[in-house]
Amino acid sequence: MPQPSVSALAYDYLLVGGGAAGLSLAYHLAQEPRLAGKRVLLLEPEAKNQNDRTWSYWADEPTPFDSLAAGEWRKIAFRSPGFAQVAELKKYRYRTIRGLDFYQFVQQTLAGLPAQFTVVRAKVVALENTLSGVRARTEAGQEFTAQYAFDSRPPVIEPQPYNYRYLLQHFVGWEIETTRDVFDPEVVEFMDFRGEQHHEARFMYVLPFSARRALVEYTLFSALVLQKADYEGYIAEYLANTLGLAKAEYRIEAEEVGAIPMTDHPLQARVGAHIINVGTRAGRAKPSTGYAFRRIQAQSARLVAALAATGQPPPDATGDQWQFRLFDTLLLDIMQRQGETTRDLFRQLFERNPVQRIFRFLDEKTGWADNLRIMNSVSPGPFMRSIGHVLRGRPGQRQ
Repeated sequence: MPQPSVSALAYDYLLVGGGAAGLSLAYHLAQEPRLAGKRVLLLEPEAKNQNDRTWSYWADEPTPFDSLAAGEWRKIAFRSPGFAQVAELKKYRYRTIRGLDFYQFVQQTLAGLPAQFTVVRAKVVALENTLSGVRARTEAGQEFTAQYAFDSRPPVIEPQPYNYRYLLQHFVGWEIETTRDVFDPEVVEFMDFRGEQHHEARFMYVLPFSARRALVEYTLFSALVLQKADYEGYIAEYLANTLGLAKAEYRIEAEEVGAIPMTDHPLQARVGAHIINVGTRAGRAKPSTGYAFRRIQAQSARLVAALAATGQPPPDATGDQWQFRLFDTLLLDIMQRQGETTRDLFRQLFERNPVQRIFRFLDEKTGWADNLRIMNSVSPGPFMRSIGHVLRGRPGQRQ
């Protein structure tokens, strides 16, 4: 089949997927004056008109979507048996954004730039490099060409359990309204590990929007999801026994359900010369925590800066550093091998480090000195065993 020249390609950039990653990249492109003449096509099969999820993040500087935050906090709480701490975040802020607010904000931005952005409701079933760019084919048989494609579809992984670790961060959350003041609206319950661990890492997470409204979420790091009724049972138990709420004293206003893959399985940042993976497809959900929103913004900014400066994506599309990938692998190995010890490791981490250092470490912004302080603050035994598993090239397994 003859290959079109670059000048004959229908678009400059093709964005495959209009979720968090695709819309974030679109917004960053829209904000870059040097790329104002580029033609961008966004292909997304769903309407994105429902509040289907929330994203939380911390930051020590302004970010593009701070104005959309449904809540902002300056304190977080960590709780486990024998240790509890409410920490001032100082220069950091912890924020959460509702999916629908984000979708509508970016969609309105793109609608205001009709000469630059085209949005088509379509599912991409084939995406391939050509000599001069990329070609996408949709489920309806449409074909589109562009110079570069940015693919944010969920990754398809063929598990290799003898080589890599595969866990999920899975959760059910209730957004509830209470009949009396219950929550401290200034404090996020970041991790409450006081419940039974059942040989896994399990904790409660609470985002208080007011003294009477909060998202209360039961979260696990494990290989298998539970029955929905099990999560709901643990939430109800927390509301009754920890917060002292009778069933008649709260009403469920909304629900959140999710399962985020947490794996050290290699995820390609680039496929050939013209296809760049973004979002979870490029490993932007941090393997050891599941947080993705800020990592998506960082990759979007990195890509747009390179496109504006050179006309090409950067050779390294993510900028990830090997030492942090190793730290993630070690924690995943511990969780897979002996998940209940995760509670003690996080307790030591919060007991022996300022929260600002922990956030910098999780943001992968610490140098070797702080990395050593972090590693020296937790029990070495579990990590030494996991280092042994990494050196042998075989993931640890529960005995």
